[in-house]
Amino acid sequence: MLKVTCAIIRNEDYEVLVVQRGEKTDHPFKWEFPGGKLKEGETEEECIVREIMEELSISIVICKQMEEVAYDYGTRKIVLIPFICDTIEELPFMAEHIAYRWLAPADLKKVDFSEADIIVASRYLEKLDLTENKDSPGKSPDKPALNDEELKAMINRMMGMKEADWIATSAIDNPIIFRKLLEFSYSADKKLAFHSSWILSKACDKFPELVDPFIHGIVETLDKIENESTQRSLLRIITQSDLNKISNKHHGLLADHCFAALKSGFSAIAIKAYSMDILYKLSLIYPDLTAELTETIKMLQDDQPAGIMARGRIILNKLAGISKNPGAY
Repeated sequence: MLKVTCAIIRNEDYEVLVVQRGEKTDHPFKWEFPGGKLKEGETEEECIVREIMEELSISIVICKQMEEVAYDYGTRKIVLIPFICDTIEELPFMAEHIAYRWLAPADLKKVDFSEADIIVASRYLEKLDLTENKDSPGKSPDKPALNDEELKAMINRMMGMKEADWIATSAIDNPIIFRKLLEFSYSADKKLAFHSSWILSKACDKFPELVDPFIHGIVETLDKIENESTQRSLLRIITQSDLNKISNKHHGLLADHCFAALKSGFSAIAIKAYSMDILYKLSLIYPDLTAELTETIKMLQDDQPAGIMARGRIILNKLAGISKNPGAY
């Protein structure tokens, strides 16, 4: 039997990502949970992380593995290995599929899934009902220990959005934990850096001013960060920040970094999206940037996925407003 992994990817609203196959596939126009075949020597966890990055260009945290589904399609037999995963990204890049949707769990029943994915969706909904019934409302998270190794272990063991929220709440209450998360975000350990920066972004979503004392250091470090997942989280933090509090020098560094990301053929879709948002905010401070940003976005329009094109059009309309009223801010 052919072993195939798939991911039930949830966003921060606990909606689930589904993707549609193209016409020239073995299940034309059917919807499915994204994933793909195991490579030789690859673990199932390594496979799903790789497949989601290749197919959708988004970073995920694996929460748990579900029961395998064996299915005989007639032309081939597969074992589908589902994983429940979380992400903070909203714009998947369609490398192999023709469409995507974020759906409330209840709406999964209405989707025209491939047969094996129907079983996965049904089991996920059953599991969701059981989990909700067992959850005790109002449960407070335990505070993580301040010991570095214990905190690192807790971050690396993080199993999804709830655990990330718990640690983020502790970081909001405790500046030492906040600083440690930032320190770990620069780690050479990719998993630790990604998880730490993700938690950090969730804390800053609630209280953007928490990052103010560290924002110059983050801007100076962006070009040195090779971990794409970490860079996405840090750019997301910057989009929530008050850029008026950043020095002119760091405005320049930030603009250079974001323009380079937009013009690069290798930047992930989320990095382009956050870079576009940051450059728009900088254009409000420096209207002279408007023309360059307008031209850069127009250059992107022909070869980008629908999500980034839609965001680009929104920003182009806003930029047109700046051009007509350059003193407005």
